[in-house]
Amino acid sequence: MDTVKMIFDFLGGLGVFLFGMRVMGDGLQKVAGDRMRRVLEVLTTTAFRGVIVGALVTAIIQSSSATTVMLVGFVNAGLMTLKQAFGVIMGANIGTTMTAQLIAFKITKLALAFVGVGFLINLFGRRKLHKYFGLVLLGLGLLFMGLDFMSGAMKPLRGSQAFIDLMATFGKYPLLGVLIGAAMTSLIQSSSATIAMLMAVASQGLISFDAALPILFGDNIGTCITAALASIGVSKAAKRTALAHVLFNVFGAALFILLLPWFKSFVLAISGDADVTRLIANAHTSFNVMNTMIWLFMVNLMVKIVTRVIPGAEGEISGPVYLDKHLYNTPSVALGQATRELVNMASLASEMMEKAETAVANKDMKAVQRIYELENMVNHFQKEITIYLTELSQGSLTEEQSDRLTNLMHVVNDIERVGDHLENIAELAEFRVDSRIEFSQQAYQELAEIFTLVKGTFSETIKALETDDYNLARSVLERENETDEMERELRNNHIFRLNEGSCIPKAGIIYLDILSNLERVSDHAANIAQAVLDREGEVVLI
Repeated sequence: MDTVKMIFDFLGGLGVFLFGMRVMGDGLQKVAGDRMRRVLEVLTTTAFRGVIVGALVTAIIQSSSATTVMLVGFVNAGLMTLKQAFGVIMGANIGTTMTAQLIAFKITKLALAFVGVGFLINLFGRRKLHKYFGLVLLGLGLLFMGLDFMSGAMKPLRGSQAFIDLMATFGKYPLLGVLIGAAMTSLIQSSSATIAMLMAVASQGLISFDAALPILFGDNIGTCITAALASIGVSKAAKRTALAHVLFNVFGAALFILLLPWFKSFVLAISGDADVTRLIANAHTSFNVMNTMIWLFMVNLMVKIVTRVIPGAEGEISGPVYLDKHLYNTPSVALGQATRELVNMASLASEMMEKAETAVANKDMKAVQRIYELENMVNHFQKEITIYLTELSQGSLTEEQSDRLTNLMHVVNDIERVGDHLENIAELAEFRVDSRIEFSQQAYQELAEIFTLVKGTFSETIKALETDDYNLARSVLERENETDEMERELRNNHIFRLNEGSCIPKAGIIYLDILSNLERVSDHAANIAQAVLDREGEVVLI
């Protein structure tokens, strides 16, 4: 037996299998587009809905680990509660069994046909949807090719009594099988891959169904490692989400080890005369469905358990919280998270505007200092969001996602420029206090009017960005015209006051600079509103 060749053949097959899963998942995800993010946000209000959504989303992206990592990011970002996330986690464990069910159909003879047809559709398809469907077929073909390679690599072991005895040990000592399964999946970080490996070994008669079951249970525990790693350095709520995933699978494995004979009988009963690969696939699905049915009625108990294990309240957020690099493989979700972070950044700029008005109207130096602090935070947000979007752009994006990413790049720069202009106003307010320069009562009144208009404009801009409200974005552009007209009118009023001697030149210079900076804030708000409209393909000339 050429051991080295066998190992490399097996590893090569595993590599092709994992690559096929990635290609198929990318294709399915691109077909789904942004709808997947909206489904996760809207349709997870109850645990039962969460289970359904989790199963569907995982079936699309072909990885329960990816779904759970996504959930850790969502909970960390405040996109959903721990209770909602746990429902999706249970569904994700069911959705990931789809791969095993596909494998059990044994259509490896059609693998090259899938690869060829998928490649041709992707190459010559005129519509994007057709190209993405080609990717799905191509990935499916590669998946079956990899499985065939792994199965073929195992054939020489049929003559190895030592290996057969080793496999039989897992049947005698189920706990050992659980540990092996958990370790293998933790290493590969894909329960679908380790289940496929198990099926490949079983297809050669090297392992019995009895011995395969404990390894299968361990595979479900090992898949938690990815989410556990993703929870490092995030909020307590996100850590609790990862812990809930671990406890869910550990509980299931422990329970079904105790009920192993009855569980085996159940799988045999529902599978009829199926071969061992179908038995493993059915066992994988049955394990996750039954475990979900148990916990579906104890969601609140799980929340209490993880809250007890990880106690304490959430700390104050001091920087970006929505930017999760684990979401790069799900661009539509990552872009949604970046947008939420931009809303946070814009909210900081909005607070700066409130403080700027207070600093000007009341000569409040505390407000000036707060503006400087907020400006540093806005700059930090700009840096982090820009890095996040730049790294995201290196991945595989649809044309629509690329356009959206470009828009967000422009938005982050516009918000940063808003912060710069408000910092300028803070500096003018500080200079006025230091120089003991007073404004006329009319000047105060006019500044209050334009501050009110610009604050309203920027507030509508934030809301339009957050909700993709196109009507609100159009309203912002109309307000921008009002701001331009008001700024011209107030300049003329100032010139009139200078001519009649009711305003001193030094005060006039500061007054005009404040007007100019507020008008520029309104311009950037209009740019952000136009970016929202660009998602709808609408361009408004202002």
